[in-house]
Amino acid sequence: MTDDDQKQRMAQLEAKIEAAKKAKAPKPRADADVSGGELAWRMVIEMVSGLGIGFGIGYGLDSLLGTIPIFLVLFTLLGLVAGVKVMLRSAKEVQDKQTAASAAEKDERD
Repeated sequence: MTDDDQKQRMAQLEAKIEAAKKAKAPKPRADADVSGGELAWRMVIEMVSGLGIGFGIGYGLDSLLGTIPIFLVLFTLLGLVAGVKVMLRSAKEVQDKQTAASAAEKDERD
């Protein structure tokens, strides 16, 4: 055998080994980019931010206008609603990503 034959056979063997490794490699998870803890903290921060901003605006308006805490209550409730809305939008975004990834995975198998 010549050196060229050995090099060619070695390259073919390496290619077969790489193909076998790729075939047995685990598929990436659909939610690999966002973990459950990160998603939970994101939702908590969105909720608290909405409440805090609403509380701040309401308190500011009540102190400027000298009214009873009607704006405080009103804007705190609006902040709560905004926080929940943003949380639901984030959850839907993550769900859509997972659905798209699982559909792509299903297409690869078919």
